[in-house]
Amino acid sequence: MARRHTPAPRPRRTVRAGRTSRWVPKALAVLAVLALLPAPAAARTASSDPAPPSVPAPRPSGSSQPAPSPSVPEKTRTVSAWLPYWDQENAYRSALAHAAQLRTVSPFWYETRSAGEVAGFPGAGDRTIIDGLRARGVQVVPTVMEQLPPGALAAVMTSPEQRAAHIDTLLTVVRSRAYDGLDIDYESIAPTPEATYPAVRDGFADFVTGLCARLHAVDKQCVVTVSPKTRSTGRIWDYKRLGAAADRLRVMAYNLHDAGGTPGPLSTPQWYDEILTRATAEVPLEKLEMGLPAYGWDWTRGRAGRAGHVTSRQAEALRREVGAAYTLDPESRTPHFTYTKDGEQHDVWYQDARGVAEHLPVLHRYGVRDTVLWALGFEEPALWRTLEES
Repeated sequence: MARRHTPAPRPRRTVRAGRTSRWVPKALAVLAVLALLPAPAAARTASSDPAPPSVPAPRPSGSSQPAPSPSVPEKTRTVSAWLPYWDQENAYRSALAHAAQLRTVSPFWYETRSAGEVAGFPGAGDRTIIDGLRARGVQVVPTVMEQLPPGALAAVMTSPEQRAAHIDTLLTVVRSRAYDGLDIDYESIAPTPEATYPAVRDGFADFVTGLCARLHAVDKQCVVTVSPKTRSTGRIWDYKRLGAAADRLRVMAYNLHDAGGTPGPLSTPQWYDEILTRATAEVPLEKLEMGLPAYGWDWTRGRAGRAGHVTSRQAEALRREVGAAYTLDPESRTPHFTYTKDGEQHDVWYQDARGVAEHLPVLHRYGVRDTVLWALGFEEPALWRTLEES
């Protein structure tokens, strides 16, 4: 099961699902966190979406004080979401439009390159976005991801000295803006070989425990993103220790069938049941956020290589364009369709509001009420109503 894929800002292997049709230019303002520079403004992207609601004027550049929060009851905010930097303007509009439902927005802004260096993607640290969201009572907890070569992250996690240095580096990031915390999304350790994974698993848990303690000491949140733990996956994650240390544990419950594999659903109720059986036994319910996909894959039959990425909006537009009937797969309860182009047959599987509505009862059975969406701007507008009604 592959991870989500983001557009690479420089020639590197791609490791996270969610790549859009817009490719981000290679121009990347790299900032070592010991001297974080002012981030560039969010890249402008064309969109047919309506203009965002007006927002209070941002605080002066450099402000580190929390923005005033409107009186929206916390219990009504059950949704978190990632904000992709490569479609930042569109995603920000979506966040503002649905701020009353959003607890936390995690801009996908930072990339770890070594124990002592974290780089910012284009638009990282945009104060207009930070201030605009916080003025609506939405917490801003940016994501720090990594695309390190095999073994590099494991070496950091198993070295007390490198772990400590990396925690210092991350504390510099969280202090650089009026952030509410950090979301750590480190995935390259997932395929650690059998002989060495226990040490890496324990080292990562030690890292998270130390980082969370440091973040809590400066009144910041500590969020950790992990892949599902099932009979055959997720052994690298010590859910109990991570759940004890972190404020939130986000489970990326998507890519059951990924771009490099055979066509099929991104998630199923049966798979959710298996994931939650383990997660709820090891992590306090109030700390769990179940990841929901707002995208899909377009496979070409008989052709080697990866499937094409489509957002939920793009998949629906494509379905209408090719004249395919809307169908929910009886087993997975997710939409799919087929079409032919240039003599080749395509299989498209994705998730939408109706599919999510079919999956949410599994979460309810386990008492899990909080979700995290991959990603803002990908989703159909109807999804927000589905999440609100649930």
